[in-house]
Amino acid sequence: MTRFASFAVAAACAAMSLPAAAQFAKPEDAIKYRQSGLFVMSQHFSRLGAMANGRAPYDAAVAAANAEVVADMAKLPWAAFGPGTEGGKARPDVWKEDAKFKERQQKLVEETGKLLVAAKAGNIDALKTQFGPTAASCKACHDSFRNQ
Repeated sequence: MTRFASFAVAAACAAMSLPAAAQFAKPEDAIKYRQSGLFVMSQHFSRLGAMANGRAPYDAAVAAANAEVVADMAKLPWAAFGPGTEGGKARPDVWKEDAKFKERQQKLVEETGKLLVAAKAGNIDALKTQFGPTAASCKACHDSFRNQ
């Protein structure tokens, strides 16, 4: 899991160092990239949710490892929402309401960072307390910018 997180951070740094147009040969590549990143993030977030909601046994080390992936992945998909990458599950409002979309991105990055801190605290109560606000930040963006 730590190798994956390290790879994700390295990929993020590489992705952010290039202009969006140079990152993706075709708009479909950008769509696939962002959907893949968000999918991986959701898988790890679901594992945390299962622990926070009592559907899976709490394991502090597993929680911290999953939260680390979530926090790293939360930084990645945004470069793939550049001009000319419309489509996929993203509503056209992503490109029409850029400031609002960027605000939601930043909120997600902040909340996933707090989730990581809570998970590293090593107790279920801290995880439960932060899981809700983090989930709310996901939902807020989906409600405004994602086609279901």
